[in-house]
Amino acid sequence: MTTRPPTTGDGVERAESVAAYMADQLCRGFIYHDRREREAAVEAFAAVDTLQFAHLEASTAREAAEGYVDALWAKDAVEDACRNETGDIDPDRLAGADWSAVEDGFRARAEVAGIDPEYARLTTVAWREHKCGGDYWSPMMRAQMLELRTAFQDEAYPHKPRHGQGGFGPEPTRYALGVEFHDTRQWKQAREVMTPYFRRIVNERADEMSALARAVIPAPEPYPLDAD
Repeated sequence: MTTRPPTTGDGVERAESVAAYMADQLCRGFIYHDRREREAAVEAFAAVDTLQFAHLEASTAREAAEGYVDALWAKDAVEDACRNETGDIDPDRLAGADWSAVEDGFRARAEVAGIDPEYARLTTVAWREHKCGGDYWSPMMRAQMLELRTAFQDEAYPHKPRHGQGGFGPEPTRYALGVEFHDTRQWKQAREVMTPYFRRIVNERADEMSALARAVIPAPEPYPLDAD
């Protein structure tokens, strides 16, 4: 999986390229997490948050990313404490474990980014159920709906105009599908499914994103990131 930064060209081409870059960095953040490369994970997630939270200062967006990484590392600590003698995670112990440190990380992210506080509880439940074999996708999609409302600066998202008001919008659904591709290590497909997710953000915040992307997005990666 390689980073393809925005190229010059018309607005449509550039918007697609910015969105692809954001999707790539999100995938890299999770890959670095899997590899236990904390600082690299922060850098990747901060690249995404600096762009998607265009209303924040870059330093504040980085704090949001750090909160997310803190939560992921706390999640790993909970999981490690619930392993049995063979090294496998005991789902019953995990379900009853103390996840407060995980929620603290997500709460810190929500506070600095201005996301509805319910995001922290929902995302914690989602990752717990993800490991325990339960329904993780429902709380995760609701949490991403809240995060997107902050990214869009629009508390009415997803703006369903007719009947069928249930659900969380198409972008949170894409996010859940991206997690499934993460689980199966299909990074190319994860990047492809998340690009329209970020394209929606780019489209909604076009004025802020144009100048910000030029300032934030670096030169191409010197080598491909070969994910396991």
